[in-house]
Amino acid sequence: MESGTRGCPLTPAGFALTSEQPNHIYTGTRMSSLPRINPVQDSASGQDVSVAVLVDCDNVSPEILPYALRMAAQFGRVVVRRGYGNHSTLANRWQDALVRLAFTPHLQYQYASGKNTADIALALDAMEIMFDQRAETFCLVTSDSDFAYLCRKLRERGARVCIVGESKTPEALRNASDQFFEWSLTDMEAEASADSEEKALPKKEAQPSAEPVRSEAGREPGKEANKPAAKRRPRFVVEAVSLLASEASDGKVGLGPLGQYLKRTDPAFSPKGYGHSGLLDMLKTYDLLEVRQDSGGGWQVWVSDSKGQNGQ
Repeated sequence: MESGTRGCPLTPAGFALTSEQPNHIYTGTRMSSLPRINPVQDSASGQDVSVAVLVDCDNVSPEILPYALRMAAQFGRVVVRRGYGNHSTLANRWQDALVRLAFTPHLQYQYASGKNTADIALALDAMEIMFDQRAETFCLVTSDSDFAYLCRKLRERGARVCIVGESKTPEALRNASDQFFEWSLTDMEAEASADSEEKALPKKEAQPSAEPVRSEAGREPGKEANKPAAKRRPRFVVEAVSLLASEASDGKVGLGPLGQYLKRTDPAFSPKGYGHSGLLDMLKTYDLLEVRQDSGGGWQVWVSDSKGQNGQ
């Protein structure tokens, strides 16, 4: 066997074997060439940070998935979406949610009773994704404290880790992440109720405008088809502004980053679908939002619950 640097022996593949080096995981490249990920620098340079969303389907309910994607989208572009579980979990409760939200299911069979192979598969895939540089930020959707060690290892390598879990999530897992987002079924039901009320508003507003049309003579019936759609104000826009602005020092978010976030959470999102000519026109219709142009010509938006009250 040949001798390498400092007299250390080399394997046939050319890797140094020495007790002076820290433990490494072999990934097919030289250990000294493994780069360290720095998501803070990537985010500051304006480049899209890649995000991996890995779901422990055996531990949480499918209803958590849309919320998890919204939380993950604030960090960057979600490039990896995977759901892990056994056959009974993925084939029954999770099948519709994984297909609808474009997740790749990773089925893991149980080789012995009481053994959870899905957790091992998720942890190994997370490390592989990091070393392959496919993602710089990880969003683990679970309430299982067994993943606390995985969180620590990912963070030691420079990755950012967030956890989306339920109220039952132990402190050990919460503290092992950079950021923890708590989801509850009651919050989801409240959001669904608010959205249904918002959708019902345009129907009530459209009734008074129908009376003058009947009194006008010579109105061509065909022109009704070109009538602009009623303007709607979906609640998720306010929630998006609140989420992004909470991470900013001045409590505001730019129009561009907000538009990017809305597209990440829903690729089909378009202000025209809600009756607005553009995002700026849409934001100006909200009573809960303040929109203002800064000295550089850009537009800033924030929730007006505190700053708006001061201005009244």
